Amino acid sequence: MPFDSIALLWLLLPVAAASGWMAALRGERQRRTQARQTRQRLSPHYFRGINYLLNEQPDKAIEVFIKMLEIESEMVETHLALGNLFRRRGEVDRAIRIHQNLIGNRSLSEEERTLAMLELGMDYMRAGLLDRAEELFRQLLDGGMHIRQSLKQLVDIYQQEQDWNKAIDTARRLEQVSGRSLHPMIAHFYCEQAEESWRQREPARALQFIDTALEVDPRCVRANLMAGRAAEDAGDLEAAVERYRHIEEQDPDFLPEAMDPLLRCYRALHRMDEFTFYLRGLAEKHNAITPVLLLAELLAERQGIDAALEYLSSALHRRPSVRGLERLVHYALAHAEGRARDNLLLLKEFVAKLLENKSVYRCSQCGFTGRLLHWQCPGCKNWNTVKPIHGIEGE
Repeated sequence: MPFDSIALLWLLLPVAAASGWMAALRGERQRRTQARQTRQRLSPHYFRGINYLLNEQPDKAIEVFIKMLEIESEMVETHLALGNLFRRRGEVDRAIRIHQNLIGNRSLSEEERTLAMLELGMDYMRAGLLDRAEELFRQLLDGGMHIRQSLKQLVDIYQQEQDWNKAIDTARRLEQVSGRSLHPMIAHFYCEQAEESWRQREPARALQFIDTALEVDPRCVRANLMAGRAAEDAGDLEAAVERYRHIEEQDPDFLPEAMDPLLRCYRALHRMDEFTFYLRGLAEKHNAITPVLLLAELLAERQGIDAALEYLSSALHRRPSVRGLERLVHYALAHAEGRARDNLLLLKEFVAKLLENKSVYRCSQCGFTGRLLHWQCPGCKNWNTVKPIHGIEGE
């Protein structure tokens, strides 16, 4: 490189460095100026409201923020966030007050007002004012605003009100808007209608709803259980057996729910050999203890305790289970004497306490557990997510 070029480069380096420093300084000054302007714009009301919140004086904070909204319409997002915060904390009255005040502000754009309406509808739902919430969400739908969120909330409202016709219609509309299948949930809505028809002693109508549920969702185990029950009530045990056995194809996790009804039907049909063969197949194919225990019980009944003890002992080697151990100890007590019997009784008592109050079902979504099967989870309100618990202490 020529000497003049090198000299020029050395001269330019300090200039470039100085230029960068000046640019950074100008940027920092601009940021400080913007921050100062923001503080000036928010001060003193904004910080006073924040101070009230920090000092657990929410009503005074609300008064400050409402006064700010009258002066500065750009505070809409702050109000929405504040209302959402109060609702999450369970202070629904305060959330309602904030969102109602927003809706009443004439300076809001249409988008801002409808967003405040959506939030107010959520407040009303949290407060249990379902009629008011429904009215707001319907207004949003009529205006073509927040359609998906409004439909979702309306489905929830109609479920709580047990208005299954409206729930079905709204869920179908939500399917179209969201592009997501809600068939399993809709099938349960039809099952709810079938349950209502049964309570009103209208079995024919109940069967219509059950058939519709299975058309909507062929994998609906609940509908097949109900259909089996209806067939039993009508004396058609063959049809009942077919319904109950189909549950294995729908969802094997629910097989335990079909075992007692199947036992009842096969006994009435005098076809216990066929049922025993069926149970052996289930025990080999599926990792569930209920068919194993039922088969052991049938062996004890038909071939004696020794046959049941031998089968159950072999089965537990392959698949350990606390429930299976309890039954094994029960059979072993039949021949035990003296010290061995005392030890077995102690073990039986221990296992019984281990299983006492043990949850039988768990929701796959929220983890809710219980001893009863709920088709709609009491915790997260999802449908078809509560199933028998599997593992050494469960199925």
